Amino acid sequence: QVQLVESGGGSVQAGGSLNLSCVASGYAVSTGYMAWFRQVPNKEREWVAHVETRGVPDYADFVKGRFIISKDGETNTLTLEMNSLTVEDSGMYYCAAAWTGSSRRTTRGYHHWGQGTQVTVTS
Repeated sequence: QVQLVESGGGSVQAGGSLNLSCVASGYAVSTGYMAWFRQVPNKEREWVAHVETRGVPDYADFVKGRFIISKDGETNTLTLEMNSLTVEDSGMYYCAAAWTGSSRRTTRGYHHWGQGTQVTVTS
């Protein structure tokens, strides 16, 4: 059974930074396909970034140059380093794993999901 547990969310002022973590059990992060999504109330969950099996990342345009996604095989953890945060980055951030074969930039693209960690950026 795959479990994904996110942590690291919180409240930060605009311009600040946060590091999110997603610890996986039952799934090998080092060889897996993983992603971060985010969601705000009354909106669909949107893709933020993903990292493929070989470690090559891809980012949504609105986070390019500010966020870094990475995998740590030793701790079996996916991380998201978030810098230069804006109010628009606020939301619930979800970790996802195991590509289904569908679009990697949509929720249909992943089999497994964590419960999320809340990020609030204040002005």
